[in-house]
Amino acid sequence: MNGRIAALAGGAVLLLAAGTGGWWFWHGAAEPVPDAVSADEALPLPPVPPRIAQGADYENCLAMLPNDPSGAGAMAEAWQQRGGGEAATHCLALSRIELGEAALGARMLEELAGSSHAAAAERAAVYDQADQAWLIAGDAQQAFGAATLALTLSPDDVDLLVSRAIAAAALDRFASAKADLDHALDQDARRADALVLRGSAERHLGQLDAADDDIDRALTIDPENAEGLLERGILRQRDNDQIGAREDWEKAISLDPDSTTADLAQQNLALLDAGPEQP
Repeated sequence: MNGRIAALAGGAVLLLAAGTGGWWFWHGAAEPVPDAVSADEALPLPPVPPRIAQGADYENCLAMLPNDPSGAGAMAEAWQQRGGGEAATHCLALSRIELGEAALGARMLEELAGSSHAAAAERAAVYDQADQAWLIAGDAQQAFGAATLALTLSPDDVDLLVSRAIAAAALDRFASAKADLDHALDQDARRADALVLRGSAERHLGQLDAADDDIDRALTIDPENAEGLLERGILRQRDNDQIGAREDWEKAISLDPDSTTADLAQQNLALLDAGPEQP
């Protein structure tokens, strides 16, 4: 489905981004994705991007995006001039995001989803891409709006509900985030990512018993969920279980040492080693 300074002081834990989806839950401020996180990390193109049209040119343009976004953009612009329609616009918008123009790409995607003649599910997926792009651009309010438009087209879609929960968390609306995650988990109770995010929202809301339950459930389903381990470490540290927190953060690092989640865990370990601040 990623810094910010992590701090452990007086039992309060403020963490930076832990990947696209989750970092708003650990930081909670509507700021742009840090320069250290590339557009590829922030908005990875899915293996099969949502299709709003058919055709070889469309497939070729989408296939170019991961490795040659400039070439894909040039192709899409030329294709637009030849009447490429929605397919050309979609590829062009995605190329803009890949090239670092997230706000421009987000606006293009929203306009496309609003005017497209594609089916509701495909239009919802394009709104969801706009939501993610707005988060990259640091505009959580616009992201929340795009996610809401997506859900008007597909109100029970778990991925869309998770996306809007992330946008809500970016606005410090953790009760709203929890409501969307409740709905998502009603649809699929075994979504470990949604359980981790709901646990984080519950922690922000002071619902620590519920947070513990959700993180335990997530890690029962997916014992190697690094973000779940990161979050359980936070909860354990709050309970003054320094040994347990250390174990969770060390395991999160070992699972994916080069990830932002590992960076967060490493920063918390360093602060744990440093001990409490002196007055």
